[in-house]
Amino acid sequence: MLRAAAAAFDRIDALWQSARVRRIVAILLAGAYLLALAAVEASQRGWLPAAYRVRTTHGHFLAVELALYLLLAFEVVGLVLGIARSVSNAAGKQFEIFSLILLRHSFEEFAYIGEPVVWESARLPVLRMLSNGFGALAMFVLLGFYYRAQRHLPLTGDAHDRASFVAAKKLIALVLLAIFGWLGVRAALFEVPSFFESFYTVLVLADVLLVFLSLRYSASYHVVFRNSGLAVATVILRLGLAAPAFYNAALGIAATGFALALTYAYGRVGPPAGEGEGERPSTRAA
Repeated sequence: MLRAAAAAFDRIDALWQSARVRRIVAILLAGAYLLALAAVEASQRGWLPAAYRVRTTHGHFLAVELALYLLLAFEVVGLVLGIARSVSNAAGKQFEIFSLILLRHSFEEFAYIGEPVVWESARLPVLRMLSNGFGALAMFVLLGFYYRAQRHLPLTGDAHDRASFVAAKKLIALVLLAIFGWLGVRAALFEVPSFFESFYTVLVLADVLLVFLSLRYSASYHVVFRNSGLAVATVILRLGLAAPAFYNAALGIAATGFALALTYAYGRVGPPAGEGEGERPSTRAA
């Protein structure tokens, strides 16, 4: 089963990483953005039948929100596929997605300002926008240090065990892809607003599973502590998704800072050579 899962994963990963798919995704994002802009404009001018008009209080910024939502979905697929290559890099991808969610929230605040701009009613949305924007920026900076602090070491000296662990991660990634697809369809058909909250909950469960799975190949205290700590950071991100404005940015920064401190400590007092995390040596995080 692991061999079949690994082969299926490799085909999907090769397709997703191809330049052709990247071009298609870019075209789809731009097309969805322009189509949403046209739909909102046509609805506001009454050019569409009442049944087909876009009903939104966000005006043209609905197009921005839609495009960013689709971009986040694209990034989530990259996150899931990255789990098989590197647990720590996949954790970094989670922080990246959360920072993009904060930026998306910043755009959403424009809907509460309205035109003409009245400062008394715009004050709180502007503060929330600044909080989300600077929170995303702080996470962006911390992530740069996080990737530089990473120290990739093999989980075990046995090549067969390393291959088995990678194959197991590929199987988990395939399951996560299926869950992601199901959550996406559910959100699209039934307008479920908690898509990312639900997916981050699944990521928490998957991170804990990876901690237990790594024990099959190494019981090193340093590795277990590092992987468990990264799972804690994911829990903090999940709480940040449900938190109100200001708290969400603070939790995102706290989770990224915690992961950075954990990675820095692991690199300085981590296990000796041969007791790493089951990843090939790397100088750059994906």
